Amino acid sequence: MHKILIAALVVLGISGLAQAEEKKATPQQQKMAACNKEAGEKKLAGDERKKFMSECLKAKPAAEAKAAGPKPAAEPKVVAEAKPAAEPKSTLGACSKAAAAKGLKGDERNKYLSACNKAGGPDKVK
Repeated sequence: MHKILIAALVVLGISGLAQAEEKKATPQQQKMAACNKEAGEKKLAGDERKKFMSECLKAKPAAEAKAAGPKPAAEPKVVAEAKPAAEPKSTLGACSKAAAAKGLKGDERNKYLSACNKAGGPDKVK
């Protein structure tokens, strides 16, 4: 009986080792472990640790940076004509509040909101 139990444990142990070898850490997991270790060595905590981990995980490892080679010289950027900026959300909110203050509903409200947003705010609506 003991021999069967021992044999079963040996088989389970061997299969467990085989599975452990198959599950190697991904490069992202390795990077996470390295950053975590470095943060621990620096005794960082709270927001400082979060900031460090974020920056560390975003940074390319030295091996990747060397493999990528030197960056090519940046070409001068061609500046295109500036497009008019989209209306800020605050304009939409201000127009919506103004429509509510005027008691507008339905199609009247929609027409007012459209005109208000195109004009740039409730104070510029004709």
